[in-house]
Amino acid sequence: MDEKQIEDSFYKELSFGTGGIRGVMGIGTAKINEFVIARATQGLANYMIHKKLRTGLKKVVIGYDTRNNSEKYAKIAVNVLMNNGIKTYLFSEALPTPCVSFAVRELECFLGIVITASHNPSEYNGYKVYEKNGCQITNEMADQIYDEIKKVGYFDIDIINQSKQYNFVDEKIYDSYIQSVLKQSISYNHNADVKIVYSPLNGTGLKPVTQVLKLAGFQQIIMVEEQKNPDGNFPTCKKPNPEEIEAMQLGVEYAKNEQADLVLATDPDCDRVSIAVKNKDDFRILSANELGCLLLDFICSNVKIQSDDVFMKTIVTTDLAELIAQDYGLRTINTLTGFKYIGEQIGLLEKKHKETSFVFGFEESCGFLRGTYVRDKDATVASLLICEMYAAYQSQGISLMDKLNEIYKKYGFCLNTQHSFKFDGASGSEKMNQIMDFVRYKIQTLGEYNVVLKKDYLPGIDNLPKSNVVKLFLDNNSSVIFRPSGTEPKLKIYFSIFGEDGIVCKSIQHKMREYLEQQLLKSKFVNKNI
Repeated sequence: MDEKQIEDSFYKELSFGTGGIRGVMGIGTAKINEFVIARATQGLANYMIHKKLRTGLKKVVIGYDTRNNSEKYAKIAVNVLMNNGIKTYLFSEALPTPCVSFAVRELECFLGIVITASHNPSEYNGYKVYEKNGCQITNEMADQIYDEIKKVGYFDIDIINQSKQYNFVDEKIYDSYIQSVLKQSISYNHNADVKIVYSPLNGTGLKPVTQVLKLAGFQQIIMVEEQKNPDGNFPTCKKPNPEEIEAMQLGVEYAKNEQADLVLATDPDCDRVSIAVKNKDDFRILSANELGCLLLDFICSNVKIQSDDVFMKTIVTTDLAELIAQDYGLRTINTLTGFKYIGEQIGLLEKKHKETSFVFGFEESCGFLRGTYVRDKDATVASLLICEMYAAYQSQGISLMDKLNEIYKKYGFCLNTQHSFKFDGASGSEKMNQIMDFVRYKIQTLGEYNVVLKKDYLPGIDNLPKSNVVKLFLDNNSSVIFRPSGTEPKLKIYFSIFGEDGIVCKSIQHKMREYLEQQLLKSKFVNKNI
């Protein structure tokens, strides 16, 4: 290693948060490797030991995805926990992240661990933790675990002498998960003749998604062969993210060759899903906001809505969804950004014995959930609902684009876009703070549009935790959200713009972005009078 490589590998430690740890694999404290995984697990074990748990609760379940080294890292974690007297279950094969959220509750474990880096490029891996209710760990718990991790040395744990005997999760747990997914079905009526192209993007979705679809009656599932089998190198696309055109391109080619109208793809740990649909002579990838609104409308039009039923979304997810929910008599619960907050809200419903009132939830980053059997987004159930929706509309001679346009005609066209502005270094951080202060305390107009309502989430409002987010509601029925990224030196700005059509909305969005770039994001402006 040269000096630059050494610096890149050791210049920091990977921090531990509510999403666990994630980074590029390699040597050093700033990378994901055997020593970092073992150290994190020992810290987690120490946290459990200090809790003085009763024996029956002193249990952890561990899963992993198809990435390079995921199974090895999972077995290292198992051994560390077993050496600390903690009963540990290990899935015998790579399965979706939601399976761990499910198994934590089924096996009555105190925690669950998943070795995954979700939809990041192949050089990444990560370590995610779930608590006993199936939700990702809270900020408080993450801080407490991290305090314990920092007390552990990187070479304090023996990672060489590992047990060859593992307590594998009973296959009945997986079978129960599949049955729980199938219970969320809306209709089996029109599935047999539907032709679907599916890609697991070389990840964990192959087994559960194809199994669920076949059990639901879908007989014509065309696999993208190059992306079918597990492969941590993800050879067909640099970033195995189903939102990316590159990841979906092979599936689209298959659909054109097979005369299919629907392309379905799940990310490597099968908690996110995206689709491409036939649009005239080509295919169009639907955004998560568009797909979520379609699913919400489909579900609400096919189930009986009760007076206390709720729909959940994150605050940065499209405002259009709330209009649809309201039209069907659903109360909308808005949460902070991250599906873990939707999971927490489901948990609160469960405490009131009202978990059955949860109808559907989604976020703008391709996360969807129906049912309360897991407390995180689940691409397997979303895939089932998408295919059932597609089949139901196809039987009526309606395409998904037709239905989407029908929704726009009823509620108004809604354009949702996200823009990120990067601010490196200490000066960049200060600049972001100045912009947030201006938005929070002074801004009254956004170009030619007036701010009619401002929601500042920093003090903690709407029964949500404190968060550095500001949402502006404008007099043209649009909204803009400002949120500094929690993991990168970026300011994220989300537009939700209503208008007559896409051309009008894009024009409004362009004017708003141009105004922000010229006014808020110039150093000479933010340094004045703020």
